[in-house]
Parts: sequence; C-alpha cells; structure tokens
Amino acid sequence: MTLQAAPTNGATSNFCGGPSLLGATAGPRKTRLDMKITNSLKSLKGRHRDNRVIRRRGRTYVINKTNRRFKARQG
Repeated sequence: MTLQAAPTNGATSNFCGGPSLLGATAGPRKTRLDMKITNSLKSLKGRHRDNRVIRRRGRTYVINKTNRRFKARQG
C-alpha cells in the first residue's frame, strides 16, 4: 500500500500556506488593534492597573504597554 500525495494546484487548502477558495472573497484582515474613541477617558483609565493617560499632539490617549487591547483616544 503506497500513499499518494494530494494534487497541489494551489487552490485546495489554506493549511500549507496555499491560497484557499474563500481567500479571494474574504475582506482585508486587520493588522492593528482598534482604539476606542470616547468623550471621557476617566472610566477607561480604570479598566486595567497599567493604563496611563498621555497627551500627544493635542490629543489625550490611554495607553497600556502590557495589554494593548486597552488603547483609547479622546475626541
């Protein structure tokens, strides 16, 4: 009994890095984390103990270097 490799025409599977059939119709993937935009940052500052309020270029940001999902911007 011998094992035969599956045909590799590039459109069969996304498992080995080849393009998939759904890959051409899927939308663009997000490469960066989204930032919450709110009117008040006081409540967002208390969401994590490492959050810091910073002013940069006239805007106020909440940043967190340990857990980047807590990013926020005011305005």
